[in-house]
Amino acid sequence: MTLSASEFFEAGLNLPPSVRKDVALRLLESVEVVDDDAVEEAWSEEIASRVDDVVSGRVETVSGEQVFAEIAARRAARSA
Repeated sequence: MTLSASEFFEAGLNLPPSVRKDVALRLLESVEVVDDDAVEEAWSEEIASRVDDVVSGRVETVSGEQVFAEIAARRAARSA
């Protein structure tokens, strides 16, 4: 048995919302094509921009140790 697009749509509307969402996402994923080259190029541009920001002095780096110390301090302050 083959359903027409409109029959499929109508049948889908009878599904619970969570199932409809899952089906919709799965159908969308089946037709979306990710352009890996475009993603790679975008990341390369972002990295170059961030390096330029650091080298030019527009931003300052923060050590991982300092970041984790600040996170721990904020969590401790919330727990107090």
